[in-house]
Order: sequence, then structure tokens, then C-alpha cells
Amino acid sequence: MKFVVYHSLIVLLLGSVAVADNGVEEFDDANRYAIEGKVYPPELYGDADLTWQLDTQISINSGEYKGFLREDGTFVISSIPSGSYVVEIINPDYFYEPVRVEINPKGKFRARKLNYVQPSQVLPVPYPLKLKALTRFRYFQQREQWKITDFLFNPMVLMMILPLGIMLILPKIMSDPETKKEMENLNLAKMTNEMPEFSEMITSFFTGGATAAAAANAAKEKEKSKPKQSKKKNQN
Repeated sequence: MKFVVYHSLIVLLLGSVAVADNGVEEFDDANRYAIEGKVYPPELYGDADLTWQLDTQISINSGEYKGFLREDGTFVISSIPSGSYVVEIINPDYFYEPVRVEINPKGKFRARKLNYVQPSQVLPVPYPLKLKALTRFRYFQQREQWKITDFLFNPMVLMMILPLGIMLILPKIMSDPETKKEMENLNLAKMTNEMPEFSEMITSFFTGGATAAAAANAAKEKEKSKPKQSKKKNQN
């Protein structure tokens, strides 16, 4: 008799637990949703990386929910309540732009690009999500390769090439009759004679025009007095 009573109590307890579990599952399923999308392989960045799919994971709200890719690149992260979520694709080699997904209590989805600089700016994206790699991470600085332009624009090379070019080009320019006429019309010789001496320019600049004129007058007077002194000596 006791065995029958214990058995019946155990059955009742298990049944109540099963009913409670089913009730919780129905409640959760009714108010929870799934974020889905597809991540495209980085085919535009050269070498076909076969491990990108294994190294890629989907993170929602900085790891609150996580998921992985299927063979075709799709993903589904379920049991998510309504709210606003940041979906990030984490890969050690490629960068994917994060997306914000908003789920309202009625179960409608709206996705837009995440912009930390201008949060008010709304740029919608299609849902289910379609995410592509924007760029590849560069962990090491690429070594510079030798280019012929580096050799040609070297200062030492320019110092050697420019005089040679001038020596080759000037004779051709001077052989042109029109350029000869222009050079003759310039009268370079007259211009050089009319130009003041460099020493006079310096003295006038530092001492002023009056002192320079006084010095010039003193020099002229000395020159005039020299012949008078020579005449007196001859008379003596």
C-alpha cells in the first residue's frame, strides 16, 4: 500500500514539473525572437582564406549572446527578447561594420548602421542582415619595395642629370634664330654697365646714402689734390 502511495506521489510531482516546464517554454517562445543574417566571405581581398569561417563568430551586445556561422555563411541567434542590440562580426583578420538591430514588442525588426560619431544619423540596412568585409587588418607594416622613381628623384642623381640636360638643351635653344634675335635685343652688356657695383650697394645699405656720398666726395678731393702736390714737388 505504501509503495502505491509513493509511486502515485512521484508521478504527480513529475507531471507537475513537466507542466511547469512546458508553460515556461511556451512563455519564453512567445516573447523571444531570433536574429539572423549572412556573412559573406572576404573574396575581394586576394588570397582565399579557408579558415575565416571557423575564426568568425557573431557577438551581440559585447558577448551577451554569441553564435557561429554555418557552412553557407548564414547564422541564427535565437531566444532573444525584444529590445535594441548591437551585432558585431568578430574575425582576427577582417573587419566587418557593426549593425544595430531593434526588435519591438510586436516582433518587427529594423536594422541600421551603427554610428558612434553621429548617433542620431539613421542609415537603414536590409534585414535579414547581409554583412561584407570592409577591410583587412594590418598587424605589421609592409616593407617598402624598391621603385625606379626613388632612384630618379635621388638628390645626387638629380645633381648629375640636370647639368647634362642643360648642356644638351641650351645649344639647341641658342641655334634657333628667333632666340638669337631676342638675346641681341636684350643688350645684356649695356644692362650690366648700368647696374651699380655690388660694393657700393652694400655700403649705401649699411651706412646710408649721405655717408656714401660724403665718402665719394672725399675720394674725389683726394684725387684732385694729388696732381697739385706732384706739381709742387717738381717745382722744388
